[in-house]
Amino acid sequence: MTESSPDEANANRKDFICGVVEGFYGRPWTTEQRKDLFQKQKKWGLDMYVYAPKDDYKHRAYWRELYTVEEAEHLTSLISAARAQGITFCYALSPGLDITYSSQKEITTLKRKLEQVSQFGCTCFALLFDDIEPEMSEADKQIFQSFAHAQVSVTNEIHQHLGCPRFLLCPTQYCSTRAVPTVNSSEYLNTLGTKLSQQIDIMWTGPKVISKTLTTECIEEITAVLRRPPVIWDNLHANDYDQKRIFLGPYCGRSPELIPLLRGVLTNPNCEYNANMIAIRTLAHWASCSLDAPTHMEAVSWDIKLESESEQGVCEDEAPVTLGKHVYHPRQALRQAIIEWLPEFSIPKTAQGPVIKPQPPVTVFITVPPVPIIPILPMVNTCMSLLTATTNTTTTAATSAISAIPTVSTSQLQALADCPAARLKHQTVSPVETFSAVTNPVMNSLVSPTKVILNESIQNPIIPIASSNISLPSEIPVSTLPVPLLGIKSLEEVDKSEDQSMVDSDRQDKNDSVVNDSVLESVSFIEEMKKDKEDDQDTIIVDDEKVEEQQQNGDMSLGDTPQTLSPNRPSLPEGEPLDVDPPSAANTDTDVVMNDQLSENGSMQVEPSNSPLSTDMMVEPADPVETTDEPVEESSIDANALTEDDLVLLCDLFYLPFEHGSRGLRLLHDFHWLTGHAAGTLPRGNKPETSEWRRRRSRFAWWTARARRLLRRLEACANRELHAELQPYVWELCAVLALLDGLVRWLELGKFPQNIATNTQGSYTWFSKGWREAFESGAQEPWVFRGGLTADLRRLLPVECSGDQLRPQAVPREPPLTVRPYTAADESAVCEICHKTCRDGSDCSDLFPSDLQTLPADRLVQPFLTLAPSLCMVIEEDEMFAREGEDNVNGVKPGIVGYACAALNSKEFYKKQEVAWIPEMCKKYPEQLTEREDLSQAAKECIHHFHQFSTLERAPAGVLRAHPALLTCCVRAGCPDPLAPARLLTCLLAALRAHGVNGVHACINATDHYLLQFYSKLGFAEAARSGSRVFLARSF
Repeated sequence: MTESSPDEANANRKDFICGVVEGFYGRPWTTEQRKDLFQKQKKWGLDMYVYAPKDDYKHRAYWRELYTVEEAEHLTSLISAARAQGITFCYALSPGLDITYSSQKEITTLKRKLEQVSQFGCTCFALLFDDIEPEMSEADKQIFQSFAHAQVSVTNEIHQHLGCPRFLLCPTQYCSTRAVPTVNSSEYLNTLGTKLSQQIDIMWTGPKVISKTLTTECIEEITAVLRRPPVIWDNLHANDYDQKRIFLGPYCGRSPELIPLLRGVLTNPNCEYNANMIAIRTLAHWASCSLDAPTHMEAVSWDIKLESESEQGVCEDEAPVTLGKHVYHPRQALRQAIIEWLPEFSIPKTAQGPVIKPQPPVTVFITVPPVPIIPILPMVNTCMSLLTATTNTTTTAATSAISAIPTVSTSQLQALADCPAARLKHQTVSPVETFSAVTNPVMNSLVSPTKVILNESIQNPIIPIASSNISLPSEIPVSTLPVPLLGIKSLEEVDKSEDQSMVDSDRQDKNDSVVNDSVLESVSFIEEMKKDKEDDQDTIIVDDEKVEEQQQNGDMSLGDTPQTLSPNRPSLPEGEPLDVDPPSAANTDTDVVMNDQLSENGSMQVEPSNSPLSTDMMVEPADPVETTDEPVEESSIDANALTEDDLVLLCDLFYLPFEHGSRGLRLLHDFHWLTGHAAGTLPRGNKPETSEWRRRRSRFAWWTARARRLLRRLEACANRELHAELQPYVWELCAVLALLDGLVRWLELGKFPQNIATNTQGSYTWFSKGWREAFESGAQEPWVFRGGLTADLRRLLPVECSGDQLRPQAVPREPPLTVRPYTAADESAVCEICHKTCRDGSDCSDLFPSDLQTLPADRLVQPFLTLAPSLCMVIEEDEMFAREGEDNVNGVKPGIVGYACAALNSKEFYKKQEVAWIPEMCKKYPEQLTEREDLSQAAKECIHHFHQFSTLERAPAGVLRAHPALLTCCVRAGCPDPLAPARLLTCLLAALRAHGVNGVHACINATDHYLLQFYSKLGFAEAARSGSRVFLARSF
């Protein structure tokens, strides 16, 4: 293959448009952000911006209403700013929700709206008919032959009326899977091809709503049907369908050789504007190229395509060979984009305020038959209509290579949800069930970046779908599941201090005042509006080693899922994956201190040793210059400054819809290997397995520490707007990593049975049969696998936990608290927390004399610490974030803030207490103490507890059979991490699960309302009540 000359490439691209479409659901970008985008587009050589925010005030829901003076000024300034940068501003309108195509009144309204925008200086327009019902009204059926004829008629008329400007159309069938029945046979698409003016460009998303790849065959197919090259509306980086994912990987899966076959490419990126530097910059890089990098360059390793190892084992993100100027390589483009993105973090910017989002309940009664609820709950989907989804696929060569659409067992779909399967296992929909339909939250981003309007008068086009009378099959196509819609892309937490009520807008029926006279005929439309401004009172509120071939718990069958992996990464070899590159030596972290010396790639260099100082291995540094991770004393190095290596890690952790980044895969594979080979840490012979286990464990801790460092440095960056957009994602990932690291620390102790491997694997995970292949193949839309890398890491736990347990509504400034096993040095801190919280959540010091202050801890927590220390966990604050002025929070110094302790079998645990604990306590607290006048009733009860231990109430036999383990948990008040208790408990439950236990109970006083609420929030439910005791239980 030879490179084409620049002149030839430019000739082929003469009419090629490339830019950005703001076409997602959720919080629109602000005016300032759009103007910043125009500057970047000019710098990078992009030439078009399409204004199409689905939830902006007058783009879709209120499309009939003209702009007010204030709105007109803002929109005019946007158009002028785009023109000043040489960017074509394309104004798009989405009237398809409720337009009557045959109504001349409606057409006139549409003309007036677009004429008004034309008066602002706009010279490019678009009509979007995506995400709407494909059925015409009865009035339209009397006039038009088909839905396509109706849209073509309106579009052609509007195009002619405006003087035939540059014009785009987004059809209702905008991708191959939405074409009915197929692309070639679609009457709708063929009508558009033959009847729509050839001067109007048509948008297309590819084989899927979110297409992993675009091939020459699929482009040629749609071009033949539409009688024109398509403009690709590219949703590769769109994230409005999953509020737990953001995409920071490079533009890929589309060869630059497609450019001569296309009319243009418009990326519809992340909802978070500032996070789109990578998506937009790499698209611009792609558009400037004419060739893909040779295929062999993509196969350097399974996880990092563009990295080469040095002699020291350090991998570098550089191309193995020099690439030509017009050759595109995604990883090289990513590195270049990161270099340009890094300075953005140092630009002082203020974060946007929280969105004011009133949500009055709207109840819709739907009659449905009782069928199991399928817990796959995507958010509003980019360019997707849930009501009109079809199962048809295109006949292109790309899709014909796929033998069958993967299917999934309906009993296994619970693994894809964010809610615990145990809660949904027997849940059914009653014959008449109340659904809360999603209202239409819209915003006026031209005026206010924070306020929301609810348009209740317009029917929501996307509502929960009622099940048909057809019985639920055992297997269904994954990509075509009828799924209920529960919300839209997160618009940030509601500021509770703000007024939550919605101010009703005085919406006027402007249809009655519409006349046929053109607005363009008036002397000055804007001047007329200004004159009437006082009268216009419209209120706008706006790796791995080959695992044994035995059947694993969690094998997930997806039928004949093709094992089509990413074009950017070949299959994982059977041997251990290559290590990944860490930050460079110059940017060595100054706050991460490892107990073992690590190489720069996070691995340990192991050599056999006879040294008496180490029975396992001799650790030697990989780099003779940098021998340790100790802090570097250099005033020129800012420990809180983000580096390129930090952003490389950030992008790898939040990569692309169908692909995890190399460092993310390293975390997945290392944790999976550590849990699967944990038995290797048990004492045996020369222990070669232990050496390998500890090497991987150190590497996992190394990357976990770098993720926390990334979060800390992100917190310190000057650009608070960028920080606010990225922090929730990074914080949640660090919370999961802290949880996983806590479990690995516990495994490191080796206090578990030999058969642990069967109890430490998640139910359905990245490593289940068919899971990874289905994820990477692109055969399903990405919302099927929700949550991205963070969810895949969380699913590796043997205990199901909701993603909501790991991301609070208001993300704290501090990083997630870390969980670790209890040590003897923690005893005083744990007892202190018990003492400060055992009085219905408050301090109990005044209930006990000074010489008996240890009574509560001796009764409640010391038995666990003494008799079952291996099943005790603590959660503590990050020392780097110990805040000044908080040396005494609720009487406890920063450090350990909570504990959770358990015993495998409560009956045996009580027997051990009677033998090894109670006698000592009876000596320490003789019964005669109860005669003291200075003792409170609580103190006397504690003393009686020891002397009457054998007669105390125990959990009923039924509770013990299902929930044999006994647990106590406490977290101090004022904990900066609101979800610390959930993660602490999850880690302890995982340890119990490793022992084969799947049920636990806690015993509390019936009058202890604090603990009752505390355990209820952690998933416990009342199992029995006996006298003054309540037994709360939870299965896992």
